[in-house]
Amino acid sequence: MRIVLAEDHFLLRDGLTRLLQAYDHEVVAAVADGPELLRALTELAPDVAIVDVRLPPDFTDEGLRAAVAARRQVPGLPVLLLSQYVEPLYARELLATGSAGVGYVLKDRVTQGGEFLDSVRRVAAGGTAMDPEVVAQLLARKARDDRFGSLTAREREVLQCLAQGRSNAGIAETLCITEKAVAKHIGNIFTKLDLPQSETDNRRVLAVLAYVDR
Repeated sequence: MRIVLAEDHFLLRDGLTRLLQAYDHEVVAAVADGPELLRALTELAPDVAIVDVRLPPDFTDEGLRAAVAARRQVPGLPVLLLSQYVEPLYARELLATGSAGVGYVLKDRVTQGGEFLDSVRRVAAGGTAMDPEVVAQLLARKARDDRFGSLTAREREVLQCLAQGRSNAGIAETLCITEKAVAKHIGNIFTKLDLPQSETDNRRVLAVLAYVDR
C-alpha cells in the first residue's frame, strides 16, 4: 500500500514509518503539519492516510481539517485518524464525509502492532475501523434516540464489533457466541435502526453510521 503519514512527534512518526515499511508498505510522504498533509493527500492520492488529529501550527484539529478537505477533493480517500483522547466530534466530522474508508483509533492502540496494522488494511480496503472507546461514547451520546434505546446490551456489543469492521465469525469469536446468534443480532439491529435491505448500500456500515448525524 502507498501511505501518507501525518504525525508531528518525530519519534512516533519515525516508528510508524519503520513499522509500515517492515510490512512492505510504502510511506510516500511522512509530514508534520496540516498544510503539508493536505498537499500530500491531494497530490499523491495514497491508498490510505494515517493522520494525527492535532497538528501544527495550532495543535487543535489541523489534521482532521486537512483530511476532511482532502476527502472532498478526492472522494472516498481512505483516512485513519489517530488521537490521544476520545473526541466523538472528530469521529462524527470524518464519518460525515462518507461511509467508506474511515477509521478513528487511539494512539494507545499503535503499540499493539497487529491490531493497528489490521485497522490500516481495513480502512484502505474501504471498511471502517472505529476504536471501541470512540464507539461507546458515540452510542452514549445517542442513547436518547428511541432507535438506539431499543437495542439490547448484546446488540450494542455486536454493533460495536461491526464498527471495528469485524466479520460475523470475528464477532462470534470476540463475544463467545455462535455465528447464527450473531446473524440474528445483526438482523435485529438492522430492523431497529430502520435499515431495509438494499443492493446499493452496505447495511453493516450504515448501522455504524446511523447514529452519526451532520
